[in-house]
Amino acid sequence: MIRLALVLPCYNEEEILHLSAKKLDTLFKDLMERKKISTDSFALFVNDGSKDATWDIIAQLHDEYPFVKGLNLAHNVGHQSAIFAGMMKAKDMCDGLITIDADLQDDLMCIEQMVDAYAQGYDVVYGVKSERKADSWMKRMSAQMFYKLQKKMGVDMVYNHADFRFISKRVAEALSRYPERNLYLRGLIPQIGFSSTTVEDKLSEREAGKSKYTLSKMLNLALDGITSFSSKPLYYVVNTGVTFILISIIIAIYVFISLINGNAVHGWASLILSIWFVGGVVLIALGCVGAYVGKIYQEVKRRPLYNEKDFLD
Repeated sequence: MIRLALVLPCYNEEEILHLSAKKLDTLFKDLMERKKISTDSFALFVNDGSKDATWDIIAQLHDEYPFVKGLNLAHNVGHQSAIFAGMMKAKDMCDGLITIDADLQDDLMCIEQMVDAYAQGYDVVYGVKSERKADSWMKRMSAQMFYKLQKKMGVDMVYNHADFRFISKRVAEALSRYPERNLYLRGLIPQIGFSSTTVEDKLSEREAGKSKYTLSKMLNLALDGITSFSSKPLYYVVNTGVTFILISIIIAIYVFISLINGNAVHGWASLILSIWFVGGVVLIALGCVGAYVGKIYQEVKRRPLYNEKDFLD
């Protein structure tokens, strides 16, 4: 039997934690009775600097349920870093771990399938969303654009996979040797290279509270994924610059011919529009290069990703 750890990042989740703990209690008891997982398996709730009573509730759940452990980070570090903190804390106490959001919208039935896949020899099992009916139209559309954009930019990732996944202890150990500060686990874990498979994940409606993963956070995550694993945007900037040079040459030829024929129109509108347009492209290009320089700046400082404040074993 596998000693399983569930890692659940939490940010302002006071409304959902009691419901989630009850679901996990039922799940753990069932899997333990059928000898799918060992009796010392556990769920590690990671409090990512919440501003509500999330940590106090985690402490209550720790006293109420024997399988609940808690990790309290000193401040908010973001979803990816909170997941990483939980994985690094749990990896020495388990044979394999599953990361899943605390709202448990992901299909809990997949957890048994992931455990079975591990027994079959797989080190990584990705939960791939087969349907997103629980999401709003805007979130579904933005998610599709998110995956397509990253694929276009050459990021190696599993389509329609978020952060619901199983990894074995040796994958977690390998992951701990990646020192980068700009974490994008969806792109990083596939690069590790261990055997992997997928299970179908059907999202359910959120029972309480609201999602903390806003559109702006998703866009920031997409930008992190692209700039952390692909240099294509830089080449697109170069290609755009070459294209503008070619256009300027064509315009210069046209103007020269117009002057010879006496058809030149002396106006300022086209000139002003060109200046604004080219200026915008230049600013975008500088921003693209600046994003990469900023990431280099963050990496070379080597600051810790997170600091642990409290741990409930």
